[in-house]
Amino acid sequence: MFLNKVIIIGNLTRDPELRAIPSGAQITNFSVATNRVWKDKDGNKQESAEFHNITVYGRQAEAVAQYLKKGQSVLIEGRIQTRSWEDKETGKKMYRAEIIAERVQFGPKKDGAVSNFNSGSKPQNKGQENKPRTNDEGIEYPEEEINPEDIPF
Repeated sequence: MFLNKVIIIGNLTRDPELRAIPSGAQITNFSVATNRVWKDKDGNKQESAEFHNITVYGRQAEAVAQYLKKGQSVLIEGRIQTRSWEDKETGKKMYRAEIIAERVQFGPKKDGAVSNFNSGSKPQNKGQENKPRTNDEGIEYPEEEINPEDIPF
């Protein structure tokens, strides 16, 4: 069995660049920085950063280009792919490793607003004890608590 799966959380180092390939498919490229902090053998704090090239295809590429900006945090799930080509000037074979994103989840915004994250706080519905509440997508959620003994499995 073989597995090529990557999950990273980091910050965009540049704004995403949207382009179309000859087939008409949309592609967005951007890069993400991740940090690693550790203590060396002398107990001194050490830090290093890694920079990852990300490629997103299709409808998700359009959303990334529209909503993400440099500095925002993002979670990427995907696979590693290595491309190779011959440099026209030097004739050398060049390689580039990149992450092909299968899922992109936007992180919290810089101004403190949260997108796609559950803040964990319950809404205050005074006087509406048993009335279902709705979210922005129109999904109704019941207000009553679920008893684990009521679950049939």
